Amino acid sequence: MQTNLSPSLRVFLTLGYGFLYLPILTLIIFSFNASRQVTVWQGFSTKWYLSLFQDKILIKSLWVSLQVATSAATFAIILGTLAAIALVRFGRFKGRGLLGILTTAPMIMPEVITGLSLLLLFVGLEQIIGWPQGRGILTITLAHTTLCMAYVTIILRGRLADMDLSLEEAALDLGARPFKVFITIVLPLISPALISGWLLAFALSLDDLVIASFVAGPGSSTLPMVIFSSIRFGITPQINALATIIITTVAMGVMIAGWLMHRKK
Repeated sequence: MQTNLSPSLRVFLTLGYGFLYLPILTLIIFSFNASRQVTVWQGFSTKWYLSLFQDKILIKSLWVSLQVATSAATFAIILGTLAAIALVRFGRFKGRGLLGILTTAPMIMPEVITGLSLLLLFVGLEQIIGWPQGRGILTITLAHTTLCMAYVTIILRGRLADMDLSLEEAALDLGARPFKVFITIVLPLISPALISGWLLAFALSLDDLVIASFVAGPGSSTLPMVIFSSIRFGITPQINALATIIITTVAMGVMIAGWLMHRKK
């Protein structure tokens, strides 16, 4: 069914998409700028991409961010799935309300409060039991897992609540054990929610600045922390080049996923 958009709606859509995507397009264009000043165009050049791979600080911070985001998203999926199953499938039990509040609290809590409270927790644990020893990748991963788990739990709670229980009941009636039912029936049915939750958790962890600033230690600065600290001295063209590479990678992933979904249909 084809619909005709009114001229005013087309103008609003153009302005809206322009507001969202023109800054990104400008960033990509200026990543090929020959000038060191990111706002002055002086010709086409790819030298900043070559310079990017020689910038050890940026590359190291990117590697730290990818490590933390991958680990935090994976742990968040495991813990969020268990929490969602307990909240949806176990009915009313003692402490259910408290569990629901605890799993959603990081979503509504200001990140400054979350980061400060986690810092105090890690410092207290180190003084009492000697773990974790200092702040670093481990503490950032634990902090990001706490944040991302809340979003994963919300996504999986909605998916589990909408599932038809007749398939699981039929499998149990035919003699399948609960664990096998979960692996062969429940897990494939909630796999789209698992993938969505993992990707959302990965993006949240990769983008976080405030919480990581509280719980990071020497030698464990994430990419947002390095970029934010460099703003005081001015944005370098290498950052534009790195952002362009990330945007291109994400765009290709989205297009491939869309093509696969279209092909499946």
